[in-house]
Amino acid sequence: MSDQSNEDRFPGPGNGNEAPANDGGDYEVVVKLMKENEELKDRALRVAAEMENLRRRTARDVHDARSYAIANFARDMLSVSDNLRRALDAIPAEARSAGDAGFKSLVEGVEMTERAMLGALERHGVKRLQPEGEKFDPNFHQAMFEVPNPDVPANTVVQVVQPGYSIGERVLRPAMVGVSRGGPKQPAEAGAAEPGPIDPDAEKDA
Repeated sequence: MSDQSNEDRFPGPGNGNEAPANDGGDYEVVVKLMKENEELKDRALRVAAEMENLRRRTARDVHDARSYAIANFARDMLSVSDNLRRALDAIPAEARSAGDAGFKSLVEGVEMTERAMLGALERHGVKRLQPEGEKFDPNFHQAMFEVPNPDVPANTVVQVVQPGYSIGERVLRPAMVGVSRGGPKQPAEAGAAEPGPIDPDAEKDA
């Protein structure tokens, strides 16, 4: 076998068949690209999270705008409804029964107007609060006076002087109520809010 064939079979140094040297520059380039890729991925995730938060805030703002846009208008209409109710309450029962047909029609018209107004408010999310017999809730009720009654659990609404109204989860006007005291505590009342000081001007507002 010739020397030439041996060299072909067993390449040695200097015959042009050496493996290329591993250049460290290629490794650094790969590491740099991987790092940039991770940074871009992290940035994309942050942008996606911010867009999702923006979408949720926008949806919540749109929902609130739809739900509470009429809050100020509804609050003003409550005073009109109150005046209609005061007018009806001021009519003695004797006058209702003894009145002529024209007077009775007038009373019925005022009652229909009150019902129509309350119905329109309710269709737009305004609900009436009539909490008699319920536990006092300072978020929805305003205590005007206390009623000593040992037979009724303390902090129970025993009288509603003026109904309250809410829209969605917000209070348009708290219900003005009388609250019991002196009775047994409400179940799980530990740490519950007390009615607080009686508002001296509440009766005037009612």
